[in-house]
Amino acid sequence: MSTVQQPSVTSRRPLGLALAALTALFLVLGVGALGILGPGGRPDRVYVVVLAVLLVGAAVSRLRPSGLAQALAATAAAQVLVTAVALLGGLPPEGSSTLDIVGVNLMYTALWAVSAWLVHPVRRR
Repeated sequence: MSTVQQPSVTSRRPLGLALAALTALFLVLGVGALGILGPGGRPDRVYVVVLAVLLVGAAVSRLRPSGLAQALAATAAAQVLVTAVALLGGLPPEGSSTLDIVGVNLMYTALWAVSAWLVHPVRRR
């Protein structure tokens, strides 16, 4: 019987920071190269709000683990909010699949949430 080792406290934070940075890069590339709300262009500019939440949150938290975890959680919430507003506001052009848009944004939301969990400080027993 094998056991799965949990990541140590010291290895979780850098992993969370790396995942957050890669998610931000992936979002920029996804918006710029492919488009999330259709074929790309103007409708995808709403995702700047998500990155703004991340940058402002990171600056306000001064990269402290608990504050950064809150900033990443707020970024995940911003991802959901921007998507909901875009879909309810009729931003996706005709021919775009709502299911695809929701699926892609759920993936980004999950990545932000996992980053927040990894960065959050672990209480010692």
